[in-house]
Amino acid sequence: MRIYHVATASDWTAALESGAYSTSTRGVTLEQEGFIHAARDDQVEGVRSRYYADAEEPLVLLSIDTDLLDVPWREDPVGDDTYPHLYGALNPVAVVEVTPL
Repeated sequence: MRIYHVATASDWTAALESGAYSTSTRGVTLEQEGFIHAARDDQVEGVRSRYYADAEEPLVLLSIDTDLLDVPWREDPVGDDTYPHLYGALNPVAVVEVTPL
């Protein structure tokens, strides 16, 4: 299955250098939140418009293959919907496509 994460290009570059991506969402770390926020394909635009509309730095969309994850993930209830969350740092190996936004 593919899930997605909106990231700043600088956070993604840092993850490639360190070998782990640990930003939960804009300005919040995995350590602070307890998981990394993700989205299904149909949720990406809503997430981008709600949380990143005023972002002044370049953004990328990480396409994550859940079969390649080495940390647990699950769909958690959020309001009337569910969203995928990663319960650990994202290994860049699980990111199969990076698209500039």
